[in-house]
Amino acid sequence: MTTDPCPLDELLVDLALGRRTGARELPITSVCYDSRHALPGSLFVALRGGYTDGHAHLSDARARGAIAALVERWGSDVDQFEAAAQVEDTRAALAQVSARFYRNPGNALGIVGVTGTDGKTTTTFMLDAILRQAGLRTGMIGTVSVRIGDEITEHDTRQTTPESLEIQHLLAEMRQASVDWAILEATSHGLALHRLDTCPFDVGVVTNITHEHLDFHGSLDAYRRAKARLLEAVDAGAGRRYPRGVVLNGDDAGAMAIERYAGTQRVLHFSLKDAGADIAGHDTVVQRSGTHFKLRLDGREMAVRLTLIGEYNVANALAAAGAAHILGIDTPTIVAGLEALESVPGRLARIDAGQHFSVFVDYAHTPDSLDKTMTLLRSLSDGRLIVVFGSAGERDREKRPVQGAVAARLADLSVFTSEDPRFEDPDAIIDEIARGALDAGAREGVDFVRCENRRDAVQIAIQAARPGDVVLLAGKGHEQCIIYGAERHPWDEARVARELLESLDTARANGMRAE
Repeated sequence: MTTDPCPLDELLVDLALGRRTGARELPITSVCYDSRHALPGSLFVALRGGYTDGHAHLSDARARGAIAALVERWGSDVDQFEAAAQVEDTRAALAQVSARFYRNPGNALGIVGVTGTDGKTTTTFMLDAILRQAGLRTGMIGTVSVRIGDEITEHDTRQTTPESLEIQHLLAEMRQASVDWAILEATSHGLALHRLDTCPFDVGVVTNITHEHLDFHGSLDAYRRAKARLLEAVDAGAGRRYPRGVVLNGDDAGAMAIERYAGTQRVLHFSLKDAGADIAGHDTVVQRSGTHFKLRLDGREMAVRLTLIGEYNVANALAAAGAAHILGIDTPTIVAGLEALESVPGRLARIDAGQHFSVFVDYAHTPDSLDKTMTLLRSLSDGRLIVVFGSAGERDREKRPVQGAVAARLADLSVFTSEDPRFEDPDAIIDEIARGALDAGAREGVDFVRCENRRDAVQIAIQAARPGDVVLLAGKGHEQCIIYGAERHPWDEARVARELLESLDTARANGMRAE
C-alpha cells in the first residue's frame, strides 16, 4: 500500500528531542530502520540491535536516498542528512513515528492482544475462528502467519511480534481491508521493546507465564512485568468505542500474579479446575481424533468437540472463549467457531507415511510445553515415547537442564540435538540439556543420545521406533530454517520426517525382497 508523504515535524511531534537540524516540514515518503530499505525521501531510524547498531549504517541509508535521520548518538555522519533529530530511545520513538506515518490505523479497528509463555498461537487461531464464525472480518499477526481479511500469509521471521513499523503497516492494511478486529500475539520482547506501544488494545488475554526468556528479562519477576504491560495498555485505552476487558488463566500462578495491572478493567478468569470460574471447562476426554469437553460460560453449559488434541488445548479454547465473550459473542457461536478450527500449523501435526508408529511435529520448546505435550502423547499410546529436541542458542540457558529433566522423566528415548544454535557452540548447548537428564537419573546411551545434526537425530528416532511407539519431534514446528551463526539453513521438520519415513519404508521393503 502507498502512503501520502508526511511532514517530518508531524512525525516527531510530542517526542522529547535533543539536538535537531534541518527543515521541519521536510516531506517524508517512507520510514525504515534497515538501511537496505532506504529510498529517496525516507526517514531512517537508527536502532541498536543484538547483532548490529543502526548508527553504523547511517551513511548507507543516506546513499540510498534517505533524507532524514532519527538517532540516539549524534556523530559527523548525521550531518549529511537534510534533517536529523536526536532522542533518548529510537526504538520507543519508532513506535510513535510509525503510528503517525500510517495515520494511527489502530483507531479504526478493535484490537485483542494475546500473551503468555505457551498457547499464544493456538489461542489466536481459535479466537480468529470464533470471530469469523460470528461474521466478523479479522486480522491476525502472530508466530506463523499474518491474516488480513481473507488473505493469509505464512512467514518464518522468528519475530512473533514484529517491529512497530511492520505492525503499524499491517494494521493500516487491515484498516484498508475493513477489518473489524485484529488479534495480535504480544510477546514479552515485543512489549518490553516498545513494538506494541501504539497499539490501542481493547482486550488482553494471558494464557500462562512460566519459565522462558530469562536471558533477556533477567528474572521471572521482570518477565512477568513485561507481560503485564499488555494489561496496562488495555486499562489505558478506556474510552474507545470497543468492548474492553482482560482474560486470565486462573489455574496459572504467573498469570494471576499480574492481575492487578488490569486496573479498573473487567477481568474474567478461565479454569480447568474451578467449576465456578467465569469460563470453565470440565469432563475432558482426549482421544487421537480430538478432544471433547464441556464449556460452562454465561450460565450455559455446552459440549465442545475440538479437532485439536490435548487438555492444554482446552485451556487455550477457554482463553479464546473468554475474549469472544467480552466482545459480545454468544456461547453457541463460540462453540461453533472452536469446532470449525481444523488445525494450527506446527502444533501436533501428525506425519503419516503408512508407518506402524506415530510421528508428530510440534513447536513445544519450553519445559512446561514439553511436559504437557509428552504427557499427552504418553496417555494416547501403549508403546514407547521417543522425543527429539534441542534448545535455542543465545536464549534462556536456565531452561536447558530443566528440559533434559523433563525428557528423563517422560521419554523412553530422547535424542538431544540442535535448534537454532546461532553463535553458541551447538554441542555445548546439548551438553547443558544432557546434564539435566543425567541429574534426573537418565543413562546416556540407554535413555538418551546426543546428535548435533538434526536430520540425523530425526533419523535415529525414526529408526528406533517400533510398532505402536510415538515419536515426537519438538521445538521447530512450523519453522522453515535452522539458524547457525547469522545464516538461515533451510529446514522443514515435517518434510524431513516424511522423507525419512518413506526411505525407511523403502529400505524395509528391499530388505524383505532380499530375504
